[in-house]
Amino acid sequence: MTASNPSIPRFHLAMPVDDLDAARHFYGELIGCAQGRSSDTWIDWNLHGHQFVTHLAPARAQQAHNPVDGHDVPVPHFGLILTIPEFHKLADRFRDAGTRFVIEPYLRFEGLPGEQWTMFLLDPAGNALEFKAFADDSQVFAV
Repeated sequence: MTASNPSIPRFHLAMPVDDLDAARHFYGELIGCAQGRSSDTWIDWNLHGHQFVTHLAPARAQQAHNPVDGHDVPVPHFGLILTIPEFHKLADRFRDAGTRFVIEPYLRFEGLPGEQWTMFLLDPAGNALEFKAFADDSQVFAV
């Protein structure tokens, strides 16, 4: 995962996980994030230049869903906006690893403002992730 431009604000996000070894495999090996500092209870990850931290927290709350484009989208969720080739490459990596999708990769809002490829899945701790890609990056905030 590449570092972003340091003049552009980067986010810091900490998410609960119930197994750091499973997080290490999923985020490090499957998604390809570089691992940073860590301890017995947390791991820093470079998620495309953003600081993403997995914290050991075995107790988890129930997840909610909202309808979007005919699918039940898990809430909360987080993820990345990738290029279309990066999106399909990652989708193939998930498929090759036998990952179960919450929402299979598909083209959402086809022919409408904000048309995008999207996919949803859960990490080993049950955190929902969305990866998406726009053919036209100016459509990210389209109304």
